[in-house]
Amino acid sequence: MWLVLNTLISAVVIGVAAWISRRYPTTAGFIIALPLATLLVLPLAYLQHRDAQSVFDMARSILVALPITLLFFIPFLMRDRLSFWGAYAIGCALLPLGYFAHRAILRALT
Repeated sequence: MWLVLNTLISAVVIGVAAWISRRYPTTAGFIIALPLATLLVLPLAYLQHRDAQSVFDMARSILVALPITLLFFIPFLMRDRLSFWGAYAIGCALLPLGYFAHRAILRALT
């Protein structure tokens, strides 16, 4: 039941943003830049598990991860030198580096 609810809510949010992006790409970009996933996941996780400490830990992890995930967008700044798929592939390749940085930062904070 929870999996279905989580999936439906997430799909609707992503679908609406993708639909809006055709006509209003900057509005869709703003919507996706909002912490929509966080706004959805935190209350759903709490309602599902009733463990506030776990939700607070997840929120702290998200806060640390947000600036690191911006690594994905760096290749898109080189649009004159890279194709879309090249920028996308490099952005995806940078994310594992960000993951290890995220883990190291969280270990240092605890």
